[in-house]
Amino acid sequence: MILFFKAPTGTILATETTKQPESDDIRKLSWLYGDAQMIDADKVNGFHVGPRREMITPWSTNAVEITQNMGLSGITRIEEYFPVSSEDAEYDPMLQRMYKGLDQDIFTVNIKPEPIIFVEDLDSYNEQEGLALSKEEISYLHQVEKEIGRSLTDSEVFGFAQINSEHCRHKIFGGTFIIDGKEMESSLFQMIKNTTKEHQGHIISAYKDNVAFAEGPVIEQFAPADHSTSDYFIIKDIESVISIKAETHNFPTTVEPFNGASTGTGGEIRDRMGGGKGSWPIAGTAVYMTSYPRNDAGKPWEKPLKERKWLYQTPEQIMTKASNGASDFGNKFGQPLICGSLLTFEHQEDGSQYGYDKVIMMAGGVGYGTKRDCLKGEPQKGNKIVVLGGDNYRIGLGGGSVSSVDTGRYSSGIELNAVQRANAEMQKRDYNVTRALCEEDVNPIVSIHDHGSAGHVNCLSELVEECGGLIEMDKLPVGDKTLSSKEIIANESQARMGLLIQEE
Repeated sequence: MILFFKAPTGTILATETTKQPESDDIRKLSWLYGDAQMIDADKVNGFHVGPRREMITPWSTNAVEITQNMGLSGITRIEEYFPVSSEDAEYDPMLQRMYKGLDQDIFTVNIKPEPIIFVEDLDSYNEQEGLALSKEEISYLHQVEKEIGRSLTDSEVFGFAQINSEHCRHKIFGGTFIIDGKEMESSLFQMIKNTTKEHQGHIISAYKDNVAFAEGPVIEQFAPADHSTSDYFIIKDIESVISIKAETHNFPTTVEPFNGASTGTGGEIRDRMGGGKGSWPIAGTAVYMTSYPRNDAGKPWEKPLKERKWLYQTPEQIMTKASNGASDFGNKFGQPLICGSLLTFEHQEDGSQYGYDKVIMMAGGVGYGTKRDCLKGEPQKGNKIVVLGGDNYRIGLGGGSVSSVDTGRYSSGIELNAVQRANAEMQKRDYNVTRALCEEDVNPIVSIHDHGSAGHVNCLSELVEECGGLIEMDKLPVGDKTLSSKEIIANESQARMGLLIQEE
């Protein structure tokens, strides 16, 4: 059953409940919604813009929890819909849809999960799903098929493509480096690592974890004596390490700047949470590189080059939306974005035009942790695999592979599906738990990773890489009941962390 409330602002709040509400429940909801009036009808007429029915929004998750804290039971979803004058009104098609009237079916999704399929034609499936597999990788998969005596499933091929993507594995960056036909002594990655190798300085850990750690000072930790209950705060000295991190989020920011930069910042924060056996973020930064924005007549260097047709967003839109997105996540999570930089570039030569049409968005930051927890432990038989964070939705599917090729190579549907959505409030909850465990006298975390590209299939595989493990897929929380097995294991939604915890 769905109840409709009209707020004084004109917005409609649709409230899904599993039972007939009593008059006192209605009164509480009206108060919660800012003196909204319940509409005594099963339908609301007119055009409204609201969230896609398939995905419960982070806003709804928080709203439902508030009703539970108020003593209201049976409420499963609350979403907000904004009245518009016509079907032509602007809205974000990635997150929203246009509704011609709101009725009892606005949350109904008549889709059944796709069954597991065996992939008979790897080449066609590769292009169809936007997996960016090379000829060598497809040849490798054919060899695997021969060894196991059957075709691979969609989950296996999709998972392999994400884990083995350029985004996750840095194959080009770590590959053979050839200049003018001559193989260089070191790869690009080896050249970068060599600086630390030659001048270790105060570096404790680099290039092998979610973050790098350097030696820090002895500091005072101000934390509850017992995190499992309400308790007094105590002060104790801890030997600290300083965390440093930077990562790019180029493709998502090009396609959908606000969420692309927002999840870039969010992912970088999660990386600093996922260092060693857990650590804490402090402050962030953001860097943008785009083509010319052409938003100011006082830039003569922009005039010689004619503006190109932009595939998704203009450079000006990217600068504005991306900056807002990065700051938005930091503000909601509780980490300030303290500095950044912007570089624009275009060039024309021999009839060709060059520029940062695929924007470069780099999120970075600093944080700290304890020296005790700055290195990951080794997985042991009996360790428990734990996932912190939100439910699974059809979000961020194939982000690893799609971001590893030229933007526009695949259909807009594949590329939009590959972009993550931000949920800073959920991530803050992950952080509260992680911090509580790290502030205990004995930290039970053996190892921790964030759910970035490829979701569970990548993060949980990394956690148990040295010894293997069993992941009970049926125990993963699913928010969208239409997800296939492939989509459950590989989505990037809802700000999650994966942990190995000591059995006891």
